[in-house]
Amino acid sequence: MPPMMKFLNTRAVTAIKNGMIYPIPFIIIGSVFLILANIPAIGFLTSVNKAIADSGWGTLFGQINNASFGIMALLAVFGIAYSWVRDAGYEGVPAGLTAIIVHIVLQPDTIKSVVNIKDPTKISTAYQVGGIINRTWLGGQGMILSILVGLAVGFIYTGFLRRNITIKMPEQVPENVSASFTALVPAAAIITIGGAVNALFVKGFNTTFVEWVYKVIQTPLQHVTDGPVGVFVIAFLPVFIWWFGVHGATIIGGIMGPLLQANAADNAKVYSYVNAHHLSWNLNSTAGGIHVHIVTQAFMDQFLTVTGSGLTMGFVIFMLWRAKSVQMRTIGKMEIGPAIFNINEPVLFGMPIVLNPILAAPFLLMPLISGILTYIVIAIGIVPPFTGVVAPWTTPMIISGLLVGGWQSMIWQILIVVLSFFVYFPFARAYDNILLKQENDIEEEIKG
Repeated sequence: MPPMMKFLNTRAVTAIKNGMIYPIPFIIIGSVFLILANIPAIGFLTSVNKAIADSGWGTLFGQINNASFGIMALLAVFGIAYSWVRDAGYEGVPAGLTAIIVHIVLQPDTIKSVVNIKDPTKISTAYQVGGIINRTWLGGQGMILSILVGLAVGFIYTGFLRRNITIKMPEQVPENVSASFTALVPAAAIITIGGAVNALFVKGFNTTFVEWVYKVIQTPLQHVTDGPVGVFVIAFLPVFIWWFGVHGATIIGGIMGPLLQANAADNAKVYSYVNAHHLSWNLNSTAGGIHVHIVTQAFMDQFLTVTGSGLTMGFVIFMLWRAKSVQMRTIGKMEIGPAIFNINEPVLFGMPIVLNPILAAPFLLMPLISGILTYIVIAIGIVPPFTGVVAPWTTPMIISGLLVGGWQSMIWQILIVVLSFFVYFPFARAYDNILLKQENDIEEEIKG
């Protein structure tokens, strides 16, 4: 643990973890309007879906989604650079704004071809539009660029300030004016470096830096997260770290979040296209060369940490229904409310599960079991892939399953929680017997 915690507490990892918090509210807001713009055309909802599409409100809802969920990379690069500089003890806003500029500098400013109006899966090379900011790179496809730029800007900007390579204004100058001049030299240097990198790739490699990053780094990483390795990392490592008393879901979620959210953004794009053209939604769906992913943010939030890290709802049910010890029954009553909203610190520290060798096995294994089974049922088509909607992590189970994947995901979520009861049962019963014996011994000692 010490080497792992040393790595997780480095300035870079901390900046990514803290910086990725800033886009989350806007991703959730965008997800709400993604649902409104793409209500599933099933049953009575078909008429609702058609009414929204015919009225033009679907387009407006989609615009809100594009302006929030769709620019999460831009929000992330600001947050990462801002967090790095702020944690170093300096004003972080100028660094965040500088990172946004560099992020855009490293993108193409022309669209070499446009989507065919009649068939968006086909590309027409008849047009070229210049002087634009391509929204493609502001969303999920620009997330790795956000990490690289955010960290680089934070590091370089902090280095300038630590060495006092800034323009210093007299004390009589207002603080806000002085701060803007303080940022002038490091921002100018960083933006110039960004321009040089862009020129190198455009002139030397006939591409832009963001396109190179997406092809060489991000796409392979997204494929890794969207498979057994990704499932293992987000299913096992958070609870492994949690067992030692450290909030593993926050740590691993902060690191893996950019890739999981990029996968969700890809799914949202494909789902919007599929729904608009009344096509079948499954793992084979594509739009503009983008493919559907199994492992997204919803995979982690709604099937690995639902009811809390370790999927402890099964344990809570045991405590309320089958426990005989006073301690276990009491903590079960305290935990059931928070568990509904996916908070389980009372049982993690109150039971405790943390550093408890008896409860370690189900706590560590249940997320892995859920992750593997969920991956399989989506891969073979029993449960459809997630639509890209990102529900708040406190959304109660059943509701969250319905939001991120429809009724099939909701039913599967219920089955996973039921399974968690049986996984925890033998270990919970063994620990309950130990607690009951301790309570009886104490009672006899008091009487004696």
